[in-house]
Amino acid sequence: MRLITLFVFAAAVVAAPAIDPGVPRFPLPDGFPTPNPDQLAEIQRLAGGTLPNQPLPTNLSQDAIATLKLLAHNELYEVAFFAELLTNITTAAPGYGANDTAPLDRLLLVRQIEAIKNQEELHAIAANAFLVSAKQEPIKPCQYTFPLSNFQNAILFAQVFTDLALGTIPAVQLLFARNGGPASRNVITLGSILGSEAQQDGFFRSTQRKNPSAAPFLTGSTGAIAFNALRKLIVKDSCPQPLSSIGLPEWGDLDYFSAQLFINNYIDSELAIPEPSWPYWISSNPQSKNGTFSFFVAGLSAAPNESSIVYLSGQNKPVAVPITKYLRSPGDASATFKAEFPFEKEGFANGLTIAILARGLGPFADAEAVSAAAQLGPVVIEIH
Repeated sequence: MRLITLFVFAAAVVAAPAIDPGVPRFPLPDGFPTPNPDQLAEIQRLAGGTLPNQPLPTNLSQDAIATLKLLAHNELYEVAFFAELLTNITTAAPGYGANDTAPLDRLLLVRQIEAIKNQEELHAIAANAFLVSAKQEPIKPCQYTFPLSNFQNAILFAQVFTDLALGTIPAVQLLFARNGGPASRNVITLGSILGSEAQQDGFFRSTQRKNPSAAPFLTGSTGAIAFNALRKLIVKDSCPQPLSSIGLPEWGDLDYFSAQLFINNYIDSELAIPEPSWPYWISSNPQSKNGTFSFFVAGLSAAPNESSIVYLSGQNKPVAVPITKYLRSPGDASATFKAEFPFEKEGFANGLTIAILARGLGPFADAEAVSAAAQLGPVVIEIH
C-alpha cells in the first residue's frame, strides 16, 4: 500500500492570535540564541561538535543574503520545534507517553532529539554568523505554530520540513558559488550542514518504519519556495524584523477545496477532516499514485488558461499540467480548480514533491524558473 501525504500550510494557522502555552519562549534555558561562552560549550558538547572556525564571507550578493536570512529563519524555527518536541517527550505530554513512542527506547530517544535540537542551534548561530560577517543584522526568533498533537505526527512533520531544507540548502550553495572568491569556500560549510540535516531526515524516516533515504536524487527547492512554506508557520506580526525585510517574494495561498484526495476516481470515505491547526491530511490508495487534486484559492490574478500547476520532483525538469474544472465564486472572491498529479507517468521521485501555481503553461527550465513565475503555493506532497 502506498501512502500519499499532503501538507497544506494554511493561512488560518498563520493568523493565530495566540501561541500554544507549550511553545518555547526565547531565550531558551541554554541561552540560545545568544548563549554565553559556557552555555555555548555545553550546546556544542550535546550537539557532538563545534562551530566552524573557517573565515566567513564579508561580501555577498543580495540574492545570497536573502537566502541566508531565510536559512537563519528556518533554523530558528527548527530549534523551537525540537525544543517543544523534547519537552513534550520528557514530560510525557498527551500523545507523547511511553505507549505513543513505543517501541522506541525513551532514554535513547530523548538523547537523540536533544542532539538534534542542539545541532540546529549551532546551524542557526552559524547562519547568523554568515550574515553578521557580511554586515547584515542577525535574524531574531519569531513566535511559531506547530502541528504537534502527537509523537508520530511530530516526527512526520519534522521529516517534511527537513525535506524542504534539504532542497533549499543546495540553492544557497549555488548562490555562494556564483559569488566566487572567498565566499565559495563556504559552499563546503553549507554542504556539511546539508549532510547533518540528511542524517536527521534518515532518523525521522526510520522512526516511521520507512526506508532511511526516500530516493536516489532528492527534490530541489529555492529560497522563495521555502520562505512561502515557512511564513505560514510563523505567528502573524510576531517577528522582531518584518518578514518583508528578507527580500524574497511572498505568494498567495494555495489550499485544498476539501479534505478529500481524489486518486483515479477513488475517494477515501474514512478520511477524517483535520483540525484547522493541523496543516495536512493523509490518504492511501493501493492501486496507483496517479490522481487529480482539488484546489481552492482566495483569488487568482491570471485567467486559468494562462496558469498551470507545476510539480518539482527529484532532479527532473519541472512538470506543468493544465488547470481543469475551473470555477469562480460570485464576485470573483475565490476560485476552485483541479489538476492532474501524474506521478508514475512523469517518473516522479518518492519523498518530497512540490506543487506551485505558476503563470504560463511551461516548459519551465528549473526550480528557479518556477519560482520566478509563481503565483500561489507551495503545496508539499510526500510519497512514501
